[in-house]
Amino acid sequence: MSKISSCYIHIPFCDDICSYCDFCKIYKKSGHVKKYLQALKQEIKERYQGEVLKTLYIGGGTPSCLSLLELEQLFEILNILKKDRDIEYTIECNIESITLEKLKLFQKYGVNRISIGIQTVDEKSIERLNRHHTKQQVYETLKLVKESGFQNINVDLMYAFPWQTKKMFLSDLNFFLSLKVPHISTYSLILEEHTRFYNQQLTNIDEELEIWMYQTIMNVLKEHGYCHYEVSNFSCPGYESKHNLVYWNNETYYGFGLGASGYMNNCRYENTRSILKYQKGDYVLEEHVLTKREMMENECILGLRKMEGISKNKFFLQFHEKIEDIFPIQKLKEKGLLQEEHGFLKIPENKIYISNEILLEFID
Repeated sequence: MSKISSCYIHIPFCDDICSYCDFCKIYKKSGHVKKYLQALKQEIKERYQGEVLKTLYIGGGTPSCLSLLELEQLFEILNILKKDRDIEYTIECNIESITLEKLKLFQKYGVNRISIGIQTVDEKSIERLNRHHTKQQVYETLKLVKESGFQNINVDLMYAFPWQTKKMFLSDLNFFLSLKVPHISTYSLILEEHTRFYNQQLTNIDEELEIWMYQTIMNVLKEHGYCHYEVSNFSCPGYESKHNLVYWNNETYYGFGLGASGYMNNCRYENTRSILKYQKGDYVLEEHVLTKREMMENECILGLRKMEGISKNKFFLQFHEKIEDIFPIQKLKEKGLLQEEHGFLKIPENKIYISNEILLEFID
C-alpha cells in the first residue's frame, strides 16, 4: 500500500442547512466551534504519522462560515501537518461567507484552491434549496476571489431539480460558463433520506430530461475548452482536482473530523457523526479491513468514474492478476458497455449516464 500523501479535514458547521444536504453538518454556534477544533487538533496529533502531504482538502459543512479568528485557529492546527512545497490546498466556501479578509487569511496559510458551492443562480431554485446568494453576489464574489490572486477555482453546478425546465437549466449553465473558472463540478439532485426534500416527498425529474441535461453539460463544456476527466468533473488543462483524483485512483488518504472517512493500511474507516462522542476522543465509528477481492472491486468502481478508465497494467502490477480473469470484461465489451484504448478500460462516453448499471454488471 502506498504511503499516504493526502488528507481530508471535515468542518461540519453551517449557518443554514440546505434542503438537499445529507452530509455531516450542524448549525454553527461559537461555543461548539472552539470545542470541535480542540478535538480535531487532538485527533490529528493522535493519528497523523508525519507524512508529507501533496493534497489537503478542507470540506464541510461550510468551512468559510467560521469567523476570522476561528479560521486562524483551524489553520494553526493544520500547521501540524507537513506540506509538500507544491501542495494542492483546497478550502470549500459559500458565496455569502467569502470576504477579502478571509481570502487574505487563506493565502497567508498557503491555501491555493477555492471550491465554491453555488449550485444555481435561478431565484426560485436558490430559495427552494435554502441557499442565500444572488446572481449579482456570485458575479462580484468571483471577481473578488480572482482579484485576490486565486486562479485555481472550482464552482459547483447542480441540476435536475424536480421543477427545473430546459430554459432554467440552460440559463444556469450559460451563467456558470460566463464565470470563466478553470474547474466545474456538476451534480444531479439526489433525493437523499434525512433531508428536507426527502421529507417533502418530492419526486425525481423525468429521467430522459435528466439525461438530456447531463449530455448538454458534457457537450457545451467540451465546446468551451473544458476536459471531461471524471463522470461529474470538468476542468481546463492542468486544473484537474489532484485531491479528488486520489479517491478515484483508489489511493490512501487521511480523513480527520466529524463524519470524515479515510483509507489506510488496506482499511477503510469512517468517523462518528456524534459531536459528543467526537469531542470525547471517540473518533472512529467503524473500520473495515478490505479483502483482496474488495480492493480489486474498489479499484475498478472508482477507476471507471474517470474518463480515461482503468489501467490494465496498473491493475496487474497491484494485484498480480489479469483484470479479464477476474471481471467479465469481454462480455461487457461485446455489449458495447466497455471499450479499450491504449491499455485502458473505460465506459464509452455515450453510456456514462447508465454507469451505475454497468458497474453492477461489472462486479457481478
